[in-house]
Amino acid sequence: QSQLVESGGGLVTTGGSLKLSCTASGFSLDYYAIGWFRQAPGKEREGVSCISSTSAITNYKDSVKGRFAISRDNAKNTVYLQMNSLKPEDAAVYYCAASAIRGNMCTFSGPLYAYWGQGTQVTVSS
Repeated sequence: QSQLVESGGGLVTTGGSLKLSCTASGFSLDYYAIGWFRQAPGKEREGVSCISSTSAITNYKDSVKGRFAISRDNAKNTVYLQMNSLKPEDAAVYYCAASAIRGNMCTFSGPLYAYWGQGTQVTVSS
């Protein structure tokens, strides 16, 4: 059974940090681009960051640039999202997803992602 599992969410105060992990089971992430998405109550899902299968390309939503960093460890079949200087507006359920897009590309287009995790809650108190 192929699945993605996120972990690392929790409650932090404004300015705090969290590191989210996304681990795959049942398949290898080596050839997949990985995206992190989030959805806050009453809002649409939005792309936060993505990394190409080659790790050569990373993209970030403008509001998280300089604060968030995506990385991958293929040996551990895991992708990470380091989130620093968290703000209340970062609070959401965070999802990771895997896309079969190959090469030096990644995307925030949800339909291009075949596998999704169940999400992990991030809460930021002011």
